[in-house]
Amino acid sequence: MCKTYVLSVPTAKAPFEKTTIERRPLRSHDVLIDIKFSGICHSDIHSAHGDWAGGIFPMVPGHEITGIVTEVGEKVMNFAVGDRVGVGCYVDSCGVCEYCLRGEEQYCTKGHVATYNSLDYDGNPTYGGYSQMIVVTERFVVHIPDGLELDAASPLLCAGITTYSPLKRWNAGPGKRVAILGMGGLGHVAIQFAHEMGAEVTVLSRAKDKEKEALSFGANEYYSTLDPETFETLAGRFDLILNTVSATIDVDSYLSLLRVDGTLVNVGAPAEPSQYQVFSLIMSRRSIAGSLVGGLSETQEMLHFAAQHGIAPQIEVIHADQVDDAYERILRSDVRYRFVIDISTL
Repeated sequence: MCKTYVLSVPTAKAPFEKTTIERRPLRSHDVLIDIKFSGICHSDIHSAHGDWAGGIFPMVPGHEITGIVTEVGEKVMNFAVGDRVGVGCYVDSCGVCEYCLRGEEQYCTKGHVATYNSLDYDGNPTYGGYSQMIVVTERFVVHIPDGLELDAASPLLCAGITTYSPLKRWNAGPGKRVAILGMGGLGHVAIQFAHEMGAEVTVLSRAKDKEKEALSFGANEYYSTLDPETFETLAGRFDLILNTVSATIDVDSYLSLLRVDGTLVNVGAPAEPSQYQVFSLIMSRRSIAGSLVGGLSETQEMLHFAAQHGIAPQIEVIHADQVDDAYERILRSDVRYRFVIDISTL
């Protein structure tokens, strides 16, 4: 066993506490990682606040993990001590179902094991990246390319792959008009990916002060969703709308912005259910879809794409004792655009 300091919440909505946990002993295919940075995802807040059913407390959030390999199991083939690595949203899957075999471990039929707030296949709770170290089987570890700094790479392990995967699947590229709904932690990364894929990118946001930044990230146009004329001006324009917000939206209004055969893809996860009129789909053969992060091979592909094209989240690095305040600021939309914890301060 390996004892490590962590930040945990003992109960839903409780303040964070510094405490210790024990990581499992290194198995033959395991990698021991000295965590350097851990991003804060909005889903960390939903989980720590008990917004979603099934919270396991005490909880150590964090699934945007970057660090350095300090030890490897005897059968590890792809990693060595000193490697720069990352761990994303899940740490195990069955490995033999049809989805695992085609590299989509996130849809494992047995159920993937989440990096935190989950039970592993032995029934033990998992604890995430707000921690000094973590032990992960090598199949769920990715290399961080040299072109990416560890702190900026951290949010790519969730925000990056969460947006890259659906943009790729729904063919964002030359000749396609893509709208990014919401310009926060997910949205500002999605703009960069969609732009580098070759799509025409429009940002739809409630904020009135982000247009200049949106254009700097690669957007072609920026519209306020608080302006009623936006929905008239943009009616029937887009092939794809990527909804990154974590609040409920007027689904029918956004469906009206899609062309025939257009798709509204949800990657934000609001706690409340959404509603829509079926005729908003039928009249133009539109679709509503969702997407859950990406598989390990696609995550590695995304990291190389980001390094190649100079894509990086805009981050604010904080100390471990600032996490409670960071959560409050995220709920006030007071961050540009992603908090990352410097684990050395823990």
